[in-house]
Amino acid sequence: MEPLFIRPILAPGEFLPIFISATLVLVFGVMYAGSITLAKMGYLKKKWLYIAYSFWILQTLSLYDLAIRIHSNTFTVKVLIVTMIAYLFIPHLYFRLITDIDNRYEKD
Repeated sequence: MEPLFIRPILAPGEFLPIFISATLVLVFGVMYAGSITLAKMGYLKKKWLYIAYSFWILQTLSLYDLAIRIHSNTFTVKVLIVTMIAYLFIPHLYFRLITDIDNRYEKD
């Protein structure tokens, strides 16, 4: 009988780098979302958008590093990359919808 699921073998020395990569994904994600939000709301200057994009790039690289360290298969890596691309555009879509709604109801 063949096993249904084969787990990758992780060396004990890999747990700390995996934890650090996962933590960096979260930290850079919060920094990206916070920078985009504050810049779009006008609390930060527009140059912060470029800094936010650098946080997104660092988050994507950390997520890719995490996927490699935990031995993800190619399908999972592709899904994670598509998710990160969506994460790049969703804040812009959100603020565009908010602006359009505000403009629509200010005229009435």
